[in-house]
Amino acid sequence: MIALILKEIRSFFSSLLGYVVVSAFLLILGLFLWVFDVGWNILSHGIATLDSFFTLAPWVLIFLVPAITMRTFSEERRSGTLELLLTHPLREGQIINAKFIGAVVLILMALIPTLWYVYLIGYLGSPQWNLDMGVVLGSYLGLFLLSTSMASIGIFASSLTKEPLLSFLFAMILSTIGYIAFNAVDFFNLFGSLDLLILKLGFEHHYRNLSSGLIDSKDIGYFLLVNVFFLRSAVFVLARQRGS
Repeated sequence: MIALILKEIRSFFSSLLGYVVVSAFLLILGLFLWVFDVGWNILSHGIATLDSFFTLAPWVLIFLVPAITMRTFSEERRSGTLELLLTHPLREGQIINAKFIGAVVLILMALIPTLWYVYLIGYLGSPQWNLDMGVVLGSYLGLFLLSTSMASIGIFASSLTKEPLLSFLFAMILSTIGYIAFNAVDFFNLFGSLDLLILKLGFEHHYRNLSSGLIDSKDIGYFLLVNVFFLRSAVFVLARQRGS
């Protein structure tokens, strides 16, 4: 399985995809947070805070994580190498997990350089380093868990089709629904007393809880449950194709 994980990581960087995804993530965030004079610009706020980063980053990831995962199975199915992979003595779960871990490693490689923002905000603050590090750590944990859930959705979407573009669009739509649709139901008060329960089914509610610095096992468990659900769904799709 380790060999398969390493193969996945190498495949991301054997083409331009890995470099483009990581570079695009950092470039988009850098421009909106430090250059463009828009609502997310940190310098124009006059307050040393990373709130803009943690508000904008999920929206960027909604597009970039599906770009990471769209070829995990779609490309292998289209090129015919998936059938060869299924002949190996590996369980479907091992194959899915290897693909998932490879995608998570690439996501981490995109997130780690943003720690530079923490240093900049701490340095620019007055007084310096007047940061609530509990909030920062909780926000990074929430962003990472949110990213992994999008990755599991993307792998499930890729297991369904041989067209990477369809996989990308399906994963992006599901991730968008998971992030904002449940909040919209609560905002418009469509179901009365059930709105709070529906709100808790969405990504953003649990992400915001973690971003407040209150690291609760319920929020962590929610994202882990989402991962398990979509990865097991991908295992089911793969097992059906294998005939097991």
